[in-house]
Amino acid sequence: MTEPRQDGPAPIPEGAPGGIPPYPGPAGGPPHPGPAGGPPPVVRLPQRLSPKVLLIDPVRMLPSLLLPLVGVLFVGGFSARSYGYAAAGVVAAVVFSVIRWVTFTYEIVGDRLETKRSLVSRSVRTIPLERIRGVDVSTPPMHRLLGLTVLKIDTGASGDTEEAKLAGVTLEEAERLKAVLLRRAAVPETHVTGAVPPSGPTERPIIDVPRRWLLYGPLSGAYLLTPFAFAGGAVGLAFQWGDELGVSQDAAWTAGQWLWERPYLLLAVAVLLVLAMPFTGGLMYAIFNWNFRLKRRDGYLVAERGLINRRSVSLESQRVRGYEIVDGLAERWAGVARVWAIVTGLGDSETRGQLLPDVPREVAFQVTRDAIGPYHAELRPHPPVARNRRLFRAVFPWLLLALVGAAGVWVAGTMLWWILLVLALLLAGVGVPLGLDRYASLGHGYDGVRVAVRSGSLRRAQAVVERRAVVGWRMRQTWFQRRAGVLTLIAGVGAGKGGYSAIDVSEAQAVEFPAEVTPEWLAPFLERAEP
Repeated sequence: MTEPRQDGPAPIPEGAPGGIPPYPGPAGGPPHPGPAGGPPPVVRLPQRLSPKVLLIDPVRMLPSLLLPLVGVLFVGGFSARSYGYAAAGVVAAVVFSVIRWVTFTYEIVGDRLETKRSLVSRSVRTIPLERIRGVDVSTPPMHRLLGLTVLKIDTGASGDTEEAKLAGVTLEEAERLKAVLLRRAAVPETHVTGAVPPSGPTERPIIDVPRRWLLYGPLSGAYLLTPFAFAGGAVGLAFQWGDELGVSQDAAWTAGQWLWERPYLLLAVAVLLVLAMPFTGGLMYAIFNWNFRLKRRDGYLVAERGLINRRSVSLESQRVRGYEIVDGLAERWAGVARVWAIVTGLGDSETRGQLLPDVPREVAFQVTRDAIGPYHAELRPHPPVARNRRLFRAVFPWLLLALVGAAGVWVAGTMLWWILLVLALLLAGVGVPLGLDRYASLGHGYDGVRVAVRSGSLRRAQAVVERRAVVGWRMRQTWFQRRAGVLTLIAGVGAGKGGYSAIDVSEAQAVEFPAEVTPEWLAPFLERAEP
């Protein structure tokens, strides 16, 4: 008697090539024998993080224990009992880390990932593999010394936090998990082309950012305030924990008063901090973007960067709906720009969605054209009233302040009022080219496939999204915009920020542009009934 015929491809048995690799039997022994002498069934055992993580967790907990331990030592007078209490606190941290390691397990069961924790109450988290948007693999310094990595899984369902985190797996295990968790990306390509994908991972480099381009880092302004942050943190530490650090709060306050009474020294400190801004900003920028690489791997865009903490972020190409090119005023003068991907369901897109650091603009457009897709259209200008609105907002506040300064000069005539008057007039003069540049940056366009909007001056951003990503239109008009006859047209997008605005378009443009991009939506409202 023949067996009934089964249509479609035969299911891949667990443990077969191309499936999920089987786990060994208990205690690493052979799998249990199968019934009736058949092949033994696969026995999956939950996996734990690497035991080496027990050398990392207590050290990571020390900063939170430092102040209580210092307080115990100061209160106890550095006695044997105080040292005993401090040692007990360190031992408790180690024991807590061991318990956390023992009670946390993870495993891949069929088409889902399960993480279990049973420290106080049993908690099981199940993540279907089809919901996974990306995998973030990073290697902090201590993990790198021990050959470990931190693997974060993003499903786009938990905001700016990852859905699951494995903070201590080996490099080999991270690569195996990454291949399994992201293996569905190559399936659609197989259905389209009909070709069988290769068994191993395929990579195609897109760009390796040269290290000399890291010199553009200070132009981004991302880390320019680092010296002031360090100075503010030191001052706050001196006032809040001065007693514990051996410096009384009264001494810190007296030092501050002494410096305030000597303005030339205060000015010298401020000048030094300002001069340190480009150096510290460039250093921090280089640390975070060292050896930036963008490549395509098995249907994913993979961005790798970092010197101290090496990070690898995978973005599923099918969920990339566009890109955003950003450049500040200084970057625009130097001809460089940064790029972020617009991805559906991506948490923490400002960090995880970065495709390029500061690179020449032509390189940025070339990379986005190769990695995501080109945009073939000129941006359409906005009406002249939009220019008047930007000039008014860039100049009028400073002219008003100059009027106040002129009144002060006429009444009091002191040097302070003269400084206020001159400074306000200078800022009003600077506002004219700034307002003109803000108007020149406005624009929107459509090339038949992708929609583009642009705005901003000090931080100019041009978003390019696919037409299929547009899920709706919204028009917003303030009282001042109604008086000027313009409005803001927002393209609702199910990715990235959720919406991208064309600011101060005319009322005709606000009607014609959505009708051009999505004519099928507006056709029922534009039809005229026959008489």
